[in-house]
Amino acid sequence: MASEGLTTKDKVLETGTSLTQNFEPIKGICAYLNAFHVYTSDTSRSVEAHHYCSHLSPDVRQCLIYDQPTSPARLIGVEYMITRKLYEKLDAEERKLWHSHVKSGMLIIPNANVPAVIWDKAEIAELEEVIGLYGKTYHFWQTDRGDELPLGKPELMGSFISDEQAPWERIKERDERFGVSTEEKKKQRSEIVTEEIHEDADQWWKK
Repeated sequence: MASEGLTTKDKVLETGTSLTQNFEPIKGICAYLNAFHVYTSDTSRSVEAHHYCSHLSPDVRQCLIYDQPTSPARLIGVEYMITRKLYEKLDAEERKLWHSHVKSGMLIIPNANVPAVIWDKAEIAELEEVIGLYGKTYHFWQTDRGDELPLGKPELMGSFISDEQAPWERIKERDERFGVSTEEKKKQRSEIVTEEIHEDADQWWKK
C-alpha cells in the first residue's frame, strides 16, 4: 500500500500536522457501516465497502468509503444518501443513478465495544432510518481487480436488493470476521416497516 514505508520526514510531518491542524469536516463522522457494493456496469463484480458517514442535514448524509476499517486504508469511493422526499424531487434520469437500501442483514453497523444484546437494538433503530434512504455511490479505486492506484473513470455502484444477487461466500467471511450473522440480523429486522421502493431506483437490476 502506498502509505507503507513512510520516511522519517513524512512521519514527523504527519505527527506534527495531526496535532496542530484542524480536521473539522471529518470530525463530523458519526457512524460506521459495512456493506457490499455491486458494479452497475458488471453486476458479477462487487466489493466490500466500509462507510464512515456524517450528517449534512436531516435529509442528507455523506460517507467516505474505504477498503478496510484499519489504518492505513485506501479511500475507494464516496456515497451520498438522501431521503425519499429529496429523491422524488430529482428528474427521472437522475433517479436512475441511485440505489435503495433493503432491510436484509447484508448491511451492518459493527460495534465490538458494546454487548450484542444492547447494540442490536441500537443498530435496528439506526437502520430504520437508513433503509428509507436512497444512495448515490461512485468508486474510484477498483481494488477487487488488484489496481495499485485509482485508475480510469469512476464506477457507479449499487446495492444488492435480493438474496439471489448476494455474494454469500464473501458475506459469510465478513460475518465471521465481525462475529455477526447476516441471517440472524435479517430475522431481527423483519418487523421494520418500509415504503415501497421507488420504481426508478436500482435500474441495473431491471435491464
